[in-house]
Parts: sequence; C-alpha cells; structure tokens
Amino acid sequence: MTLTIEGVLALAPDDASVRAARGLASPAKWPVLGANDEAVWGECQGSGSKPYQTQVDLSGPAFRCTCPSRKFPCKHGLALLIIQAESSDLFRTTASPAWVTEWLASRKEKAQKTQERRAEKPVALVDPEAAARRQQQRWQRIEGAAQELERWLADQIARGLGALNADSLEGWFTMAARLVDAQAPGLGQRVRGATWLVGGGAGWPERLLERLGLLQLACEGLRRRESLSEALQADLRTVVGWPHDKAEVVAQGERVTDRWTVLGVAIEEREDNLTERRVWLHGERSGRRAWLLDHAFGGRGFEQSWVSATSLKTTLAFFPGASGLRALSTEERSAVADPIWPEAKLENEWSTIGDRVAASPWVSLHPLVVPDAVVTNRGGGRLALVAANRALPLTLGSADSWRLLAQSGGRPLNLAGEWNGHELRPLTAWCAGAERPLWQRSVI
Repeated sequence: MTLTIEGVLALAPDDASVRAARGLASPAKWPVLGANDEAVWGECQGSGSKPYQTQVDLSGPAFRCTCPSRKFPCKHGLALLIIQAESSDLFRTTASPAWVTEWLASRKEKAQKTQERRAEKPVALVDPEAAARRQQQRWQRIEGAAQELERWLADQIARGLGALNADSLEGWFTMAARLVDAQAPGLGQRVRGATWLVGGGAGWPERLLERLGLLQLACEGLRRRESLSEALQADLRTVVGWPHDKAEVVAQGERVTDRWTVLGVAIEEREDNLTERRVWLHGERSGRRAWLLDHAFGGRGFEQSWVSATSLKTTLAFFPGASGLRALSTEERSAVADPIWPEAKLENEWSTIGDRVAASPWVSLHPLVVPDAVVTNRGGGRLALVAANRALPLTLGSADSWRLLAQSGGRPLNLAGEWNGHELRPLTAWCAGAERPLWQRSVI
C-alpha cells in the first residue's frame, strides 16, 4: 500500500493532530525507520530518555504508540506515515522487531478469538409479541407527529416564505423539538436544517420549498405507510430517525463480497462535538456503489479506517431500503492495495441517480463519477467541471480549488464526488491508466 499525504491526513482525529504531526514529520527526529508488507514502524525521540515506539498495521490501517496521547491515531503515527509518503526510501525493508511482531500477532489472535466468541454466542431470546407491540406504539406516535407536522407545513406555506425572520423561525425550532419528543428526531433535524437556508444567497426560497416538499412527502408516506413496500417503509424509518440495528443489518442484510475501491472520504463537524464520516466505495466485479456512514464523539477515532484511493476485499452488508446505498463492512478485510478505478459513463451515472431518486426521494447525497472532464475557473474562486457539453458547479474550499485547478492543468481527468442535486463536491480525481490519484480533497 502506498499512501498519499491526503490519505494520511484523512486518518487524523482533528486539526490539532494534523499540525502536530507535520511538526514531527522530520526524518531527523526518527533514528529508527522500518517497513515491510505488513507494517511500518519507527522510534521517535521525544522529551524523555526513551524514544516512543510507533507502529502501523497496514491491513487496517491500525496504530499503536507508547506515547501517553489519548487521541487515535496519535501525532506520532500520523507523522510516521507522512514520512513514508514523502520519503519511502528512508525505510529499511526488513523483518519487523520483536515489539512490532508481538503486536501484529496479538491483533491476529484477538481477531480470531472475537470471531470464535461471536460464533459461540447464544442468540438472545426476544419476545416477538412484545417487540411488535413496542414497534407499533412508536409508529403510532410518529404518525401522530407527522399529522401535526403536515398541518404546520400548510400554515407556513399559507403565510409565505418571504415573511420569515428570526422571530418567526423560533416556531420552527419549537416544531423540531416536538418532533424529537415524539420519537421522530430525523424529521426534527430536517425542520432545523431547513432554517439554515433562510436568507442563504440567491434562490434560497426555491431550495427551502424543496426541503419542505420532501417533508410533506414523508408525511404522506407515513399516512399510508402500511400500503408501501417493505423497502420504502425502511426508508421512511430512516427519514424519521429510527435507526436500524447494525447487528441485524450484518446478520440479515444483503451481503456483497467484492474488492472495493474507496472513491472518497468526507469528514464534517456536526453539532454537539460530533464528527461525521462518509466513505464512498465502488465494487470491482459487482459495479455496486456503497456508502458507509460513521460518527465519532469528542475527537475520538472511528472504529474502522478507510483511506481514499485504496482498495480492499471485504463483505458489505447493506441496510434495508429502496436506495440500496448505505452499508456496513464486516470485520473480515484483506490488506489494503492500490485502487481499481471504475470505468464510468456519464449518461449511466445520471440514469442511476435518477432511478435512485425515483425509488427513494429522500436520498440527499449520491456518488457520482465524471469521466473525461475538464476543470474550469468560473471566476470569483469558483470552479466548474465540464463534461459531455455540460458544466457542473463544484463546491470546494479555496485551497483545494486552486490545487485541483493547478494539478489538472486543463487536461481531461476522471473525478469522483458527492452530488446533492445542485452541486458536486469533489473528493478524488485521477487520470486514465494511473494507479495513484492526481488530486484528493483535504479531509481535515
């Protein structure tokens, strides 16, 4: 596996770790550097008499360091991979030292014991009648809240969106809180999210009306929920914020084993010190796209590591629903390797998105691969992607915009990103026939 700088920084838990790692990414601070097919390791001289022993299991990647940091990965692990990405010739290819070998062996042993415990673990007995009764009671509360929401939406349209101001939006927050109390936090979040659009640039009334229309559609779906397909009922459950049990998804969800290439990773800070990570995958044989959604609190690391522009073999278990996008990865994963980029056709990409929206209109983000596209400057620091005689507006920070524009150099490239129905958020770009990406969006 060859990691790029962007791929390494995508593993950082926060901005402070990135800054600290860059300060340590000097070979002079690492008297010992080594690597083989399984791991990368090194010793970093700190303030104490003994250097910190840092190691990275490349099959994860997974990290271990003797420093006292509670962050995962720590600055030493990130710095070690930054040095490898910039100066791989400094690493001696040799057998790993005992402290690395023992750690790798303990990880394999732990994984094996975990699998054995899961196989031996008895299935918890659940009273199906009691479970069905609790589920029905929650649906009744949600459907009652949806009726109230529908009346509230009619009132907002009757008043007109042009009259919205800070005082009138207080009623929107009250409505959102009532939905949360009725065990429909997803609807509440959508109402709160709609307030962010008010006054947000040209065309905000149209965008706001679109959001309210999707809320109305959810209310109508809940009103006749029992007549809908199981897939749409599952999507409605997601819309209202009733999460599916991950253990049930792994046990009962559609399973697809493939070599999955990481098209891109997006990390965003949410409210209440919550970090959201979205990983977009493409299956080599299945041609399937998948979306892995994870959250971490308080700067903690995520359970699994995913690096853009790499691929690995694993089995994904897909959540129920008509969109067929969101999935979970099982723990059985092969070593990370170079990516196998999808051979996409733009007309097929749009057709797939259209079919997905028709099946599940509440999907807000779609994976989009645009082949043979040229990045152009629209002026004012804004970029567009021109492909098949169509210009797609791009949403990017200033530094990433200039870097993408410079590294593309006016040449056609392939680009993967998130499409929200209005703009494309680029994540990764590559040239045809190249294994390494030409450009990656800064995750941190």
